[in-house]
Amino acid sequence: MLAKLLSLLMMLISLGRSAVDGYVNEMNLGGKLFLVNRTYTLSSVYKPDDLTVPKVKGSGEHTMMRKEAAEALEAMFAAAKDEEGFVLYAISGFRSYGKQNMIHSRKVSQVGEKAANRVSAPPGCSEHQLGLAMDLGCKEALHLTEKFGETPEGKWVADNCHRFGFIIRYKAEWEDVTGYAYEPWHIRYVGVEHARRIHALDIPFEDYVAQLRQAQFALMTREGEE
Repeated sequence: MLAKLLSLLMMLISLGRSAVDGYVNEMNLGGKLFLVNRTYTLSSVYKPDDLTVPKVKGSGEHTMMRKEAAEALEAMFAAAKDEEGFVLYAISGFRSYGKQNMIHSRKVSQVGEKAANRVSAPPGCSEHQLGLAMDLGCKEALHLTEKFGETPEGKWVADNCHRFGFIIRYKAEWEDVTGYAYEPWHIRYVGVEHARRIHALDIPFEDYVAQLRQAQFALMTREGEE
């Protein structure tokens, strides 16, 4: 992992200050690279202003995404159908702070807070509130279980979603970094350029964002010494 991070850092530095600054700007609220987890949270009133319902199987008010992400999801669903005959379903997209609070509270009442926090984000800590995340399913796995990752459809998503700007956000081996259990059904839109890098390096989104910040700092320090 350390070698991968060093490789990414050196690559980013080679792009120069303007490119890295552009990437870092995307890490602001409203950008494709905004990081949401238990450390970096959203306010109770945040809601994207460009939410739309993607034209895919299972879609409805519960599957809204930001416009760019919704169009990318449509392209990915179409490719899955055209290339392999796979039918994917959208299960859950944008969730408001209040909706996430209800979901998390229900899970806490069922399994206790510690166990709930492994599988359910507290309000303000969910990527779904960004409008950039979607939970997926297929005919054999419509109930958000790890079984989705074992289906042909789930494997195709894992291997191909980066082509459309998405990443598998919560892998089993990243739990110590992300704070969440394995979720093969949860994809996050970051844009094609970044998704391809993250997929190739096979690193958590948290590490990718950290390397962007480090690259910007390194370039600023270098300029100060010149």
